Amino acid sequence: MTARAGRDGRSTALRVVGLALAGALLLGAAAAGWAYWHLSGNIRSVDIDGALGDDRPARPVTAPSASGSPTPTGALNILVLGSDSRSGEENQELGGGDSEGARSDTAMVVHLDAGRTSATVVSIPRDTLVTRPSCPLPSGGTTREADGAMFNTAYALGGPVCAVKTAESFTGVRMDHYIEIDFSGFAELVDAIGGVTVTIDEDIDDDKSHLHLDAGTRHLDGTQALGLARTRYGLADGSDLARIGLQQKLVKALLERISDAGLLTDPARLYRVADAVTGSLVTDSGLDSLGELTDLGRSLAGLSADAVRTVTMPVVPAPWDANRVVAREPEARQLWESLR
Repeated sequence: MTARAGRDGRSTALRVVGLALAGALLLGAAAAGWAYWHLSGNIRSVDIDGALGDDRPARPVTAPSASGSPTPTGALNILVLGSDSRSGEENQELGGGDSEGARSDTAMVVHLDAGRTSATVVSIPRDTLVTRPSCPLPSGGTTREADGAMFNTAYALGGPVCAVKTAESFTGVRMDHYIEIDFSGFAELVDAIGGVTVTIDEDIDDDKSHLHLDAGTRHLDGTQALGLARTRYGLADGSDLARIGLQQKLVKALLERISDAGLLTDPARLYRVADAVTGSLVTDSGLDSLGELTDLGRSLAGLSADAVRTVTMPVVPAPWDANRVVAREPEARQLWESLR
């Protein structure tokens, strides 16, 4: 072989390698672009700011970041609802019941501190009696104000907008964002991260939530974790407050599992988690893209499970209905004031 022929052969081989690499990069970029489009397209959103206007608690003044970093520097409050949606085969199989309608079965206000190094998660009992304000309806018109209404009726009556307005009305706290996830989405999320481990203090035997577990430390799959979040009649006192205690354990277990799962080093698992979450997610219009959710997630990179405090809004039995609760004052007011 001549020197020229050798050079031509090497040149051809390099061109082939270069074309192959370019093709791989283009395919990778196309796949990444499709994944971004798919995940963003999964997210459903509601323009809560547009619906409620200025008739809301004041938004705290946020100081600009001295370093120019895009990481948020102000405190943030997020109303998180777990919806027991009755639509879709998956939700019905998981205990959704009838084919129409939905309720906010779980309600939490997540308060992130200004530095994103600590958080407080406040559970609101679904049986809490509040004054439900007049709310705009998606179809037009408004609802009537109602005294002594259960908190979770706001969502059933007027959807996310009414849930946010009712939460802001009785807490005095501005909800900067809204996030809702339904039955199937929660179960898929837990499965995507490989399950969660929790310690259960008593045996649970609850046909309504499809859960039968012995006391002790248990590793739960998505269906079992959802059953634990929903169980009520399988607990000794059958109360919503006891259920909230289990839900708070699940929040801690989820945070610990996500931080230990190595998602950032496993793109395939990260995609499965993102697909599971976004596919069953409803947000306000400020979080309705993958980029906005990613920015929020990145800002929480330094938040450990140990820095998350879980509490329940202080309540007492309603004097006129032992099956319902009302805010215990002044403790409830003091709690909400600390989050403003």
